[in-house]
Amino acid sequence: MLYPNVEIVQRYPGNPILTPSDMPVAASGIYNSGVVRHNGRYVMLCRVESIDISNYFFVATSDDGYHFTVSPQPIPLPQDEAYRKYTDEMIYDPRITPLEGRYYITFAAHSSYGVRIALMSTQDFETFEWMGFISEPDNRNGVLFPEKIEGLYARLDRPLLQNDQGDIWVSYSPDLIFWGRSECVATHGKHGTWHWQKIGAGAAPIKTDQGWLVIFHAVHILARYHYVYHLGAMLLDPENPARVIARANAPILSPREPYERVGLTSNVAFTSGAVVEDDGEVKIYYGGADTVQCVATARLEDLIRACFER
Repeated sequence: MLYPNVEIVQRYPGNPILTPSDMPVAASGIYNSGVVRHNGRYVMLCRVESIDISNYFFVATSDDGYHFTVSPQPIPLPQDEAYRKYTDEMIYDPRITPLEGRYYITFAAHSSYGVRIALMSTQDFETFEWMGFISEPDNRNGVLFPEKIEGLYARLDRPLLQNDQGDIWVSYSPDLIFWGRSECVATHGKHGTWHWQKIGAGAAPIKTDQGWLVIFHAVHILARYHYVYHLGAMLLDPENPARVIARANAPILSPREPYERVGLTSNVAFTSGAVVEDDGEVKIYYGGADTVQCVATARLEDLIRACFER
């Protein structure tokens, strides 16, 4: 199918907004970061990969959402054996959800046991409360909804299938720790070649008059182990997010620019954060080529329309 040559999502001309050279430590990548508004400022929780392939989370702040200053030290994380046991390989892809007066941060915790979803929270991005691991292996791309649904906390996630494939699921919890009532929301491979391999939720779902707007990543393979990561959009039922109301049949953003096509992992656009402004503009924060942090903008109404028309 052919589509009009109209870009729904516009890349920021100053991309990338953060690079390894902006870090206070020697880094090989800063990307796939979560972003929210807090006390009138933009706060980014950055995934930073050091030159020895260790992973850290740094806080960065901005007045305009484009020019960020990175804190000199990473955030403190637990040092006990129970934490290290399931994070000894890497931690990555933080997503932030404002919920009930706190900010809840989900991220992937990787170890020799597999990958699990981890959870911590904060009120001020200065002190953090470790809450625990909230999934069995192998599961990642976990992100919380910003409000309860039918009295329960809800999250999207992506259990891994064979051959590194996976679909988006929804699960529910009474306490944020124990999860169940899981249902598949959206599958890979049935809506075009651009997500043959796997799909996963990105930023926290955005509540709209039309339903929950989910900006997700989708992967197809050009050759063996040559993945290409696109961004897509879908709308979920506000009361039953296992039901997809509408889903864009084409990507809203695909790797095109050099900073998206060349890096530690080529051809990657991967989002973990989005901020909706009062005027309806959506800032979509995404990692480019697993190396740099980027941002793009779109109108909220255009993203919703794309779910029905694109």
